[in-house]
Amino acid sequence: MSHIPENLLYTRTHEWVHNNGDGTVTVGITDHAQDLLGDMVFIELPEIGTTVDREEEVVVVESVKAASDVYAPVGGEIVAVNERLTNAPELVNKDAYDDGWMMKIRVEDKLDLDELLSSQDYQELLEEEQDDED
Repeated sequence: MSHIPENLLYTRTHEWVHNNGDGTVTVGITDHAQDLLGDMVFIELPEIGTTVDREEEVVVVESVKAASDVYAPVGGEIVAVNERLTNAPELVNKDAYDDGWMMKIRVEDKLDLDELLSSQDYQELLEEEQDDED
């Protein structure tokens, strides 16, 4: 089973969210998501300053298996992107929760955070998806 840090929040579309405590969140894809996608070969990050809506497609990741979208878990303004991923997309595979972070968003509506899943809820989601596959 994939590694699921307890200090993060999660989405049903397999993004993780770290509340930075300063009105911003750091976002990436979960270990489970990167495992399903396989080796990353390209990541298209959003422009800093872009305003996004919750659940809007904001990042495109391409792997040896597929291209996929990464969705904004909260609405707000993109205030930083992980430029290292431009030349080293494999960082997402090596360390999805640290070096593989994708963007930071200044949260527009803190209520968006209430819509996210706890680590336990995310674990249950993965178990349900596994049961559906069996």
